[in-house]
Amino acid sequence: MLYPIGIQNFEKLRDGDYIYVDKTDKLYNLVNQGGYYFLSRPRRFGKSLLVSTLEAYLQGKKELFKGLAIESLEHNWTEYPVLHIDLSGKAYQTREDLDVTLDQHLHKIEAEYDMQPKYAQPDARFKDAIETAYEKTGRPVVILIDEYDKPLIDNLDSPDLQEYYRKTLQGFYSVLKAMDGCIKFGFLTGVTKIGKLSVFSGLNNLRDISMLPQYADICGISEKDLHSCFPESIRELAAANSLTEEQCYAKLAEMYDGYHFCEDSVGMYNPFSLLNTFASNKFREYWFETGTPTFLVKLLKQTDYDIRRIADDDVEIDVDMISGVNDYINDPIPVLYQSGYLTIRSFDEMFGIYRLGFPNMEVRKGFMKMLLACYVPVREKEGNVLISKLYRAVTEGKPEDMMLLLESLFARANYQIQGDAEKDFQYAMYIIFELLGEYVQTEKQTSNGRIDILLQTKDYVYIMEIKTDSSADAAIQQIDEKGYDRPFATDSRRLFRIGVSFSKENRRIEEWKII
Repeated sequence: MLYPIGIQNFEKLRDGDYIYVDKTDKLYNLVNQGGYYFLSRPRRFGKSLLVSTLEAYLQGKKELFKGLAIESLEHNWTEYPVLHIDLSGKAYQTREDLDVTLDQHLHKIEAEYDMQPKYAQPDARFKDAIETAYEKTGRPVVILIDEYDKPLIDNLDSPDLQEYYRKTLQGFYSVLKAMDGCIKFGFLTGVTKIGKLSVFSGLNNLRDISMLPQYADICGISEKDLHSCFPESIRELAAANSLTEEQCYAKLAEMYDGYHFCEDSVGMYNPFSLLNTFASNKFREYWFETGTPTFLVKLLKQTDYDIRRIADDDVEIDVDMISGVNDYINDPIPVLYQSGYLTIRSFDEMFGIYRLGFPNMEVRKGFMKMLLACYVPVREKEGNVLISKLYRAVTEGKPEDMMLLLESLFARANYQIQGDAEKDFQYAMYIIFELLGEYVQTEKQTSNGRIDILLQTKDYVYIMEIKTDSSADAAIQQIDEKGYDRPFATDSRRLFRIGVSFSKENRRIEEWKII
């Protein structure tokens, strides 16, 4: 079986006889309702392939759809002029980056319709291109814009450049409203819907289908798709990993399922990770291995939001906030939801409140590793090495080794560049033990600037109290006074009480003591 990993062109996929999970009935419904649509989905979730499929359909390429649902639905197969603009595949760092990208797309369209540009401004050229395509073909135009928000989310920390992009794109997209009489259908995709930036303010007839139940599975792979399209792949994957087919389905669900794009919707698998798993017959974190979006790293370092709530699945958000991104510095939750790091767990209809959490194990682990690189002085690819060393120290009953690792970690020179020392240290310790918690039992409590950590293995129990600008003895004293060790009085495992002192001034672990 051929898996279309990285293939975003529908014609190439069909000509190459790659497996295709059929979504064409939903595209038929969209096109025949007409109008302008917006779809938000996480990266590598199949948005670009969806746009390419729409392009082939609206160009009347009937032969590519043989055997698909749309073949029996569409009877006309009219060829419309399609203007396809893709803003992905480029890092936007200067004003010229967006100008050049728009110029390249417009130049290609103008050449196709034998036009000579009359204006320098991209919105004026876009308007002329739509009008010319309409007049020369005698048919209404189709507008497809993929990853409309890429220039904006690349510059969350560059307000001046972001404002230039906002104004440019706002004028560009408002052309759709001005030329409505010449347009049959418009479809825009992106990761986020950035309401504060008002990019669509001139396009007030845009319909957002991102959270509509009937389009919840328009991208991605559902459980039904998995069983109907990939039975052979499941058998091969199960055999390669010494699993039964039932166990294989369960592991795939744990790793890659769980994306919900509206309340009570079917769960969706990340197609990129799923196809890579089938192609390699190995369970890996493929989505994260392709790289962490730069804008998320920047956002999380700037935010005032307590990231420990995210890790504890303690996230609630009002229904009016989840689909738009406004104050992303103080509230990063809408961005994290739309980017695929959080998903809908439940919905309180009475109060209009969504409860969010990680969709699956791949995202949870990847997110915590991303935070590790943000808050802990280790290189991005060294996180697993650190956790493995801590795991060995903990499971072998060597608290001194564990503390020496932590002490040396926060003594590194590059840790000195961090901002709020106490907050960053709390976050760092929390993230480390959250990742360690996959391998040993951990509990973490945070209040009043205090971090309590309980580790349990088959043979050992560790109670750690951390004090800021105090002493290791004071931390030990609190363990005794609070009676943290009492639940383990009759436990046969060896108990270690660990007191740690962190200095805000020196920004490191000042001392530690083990009893």
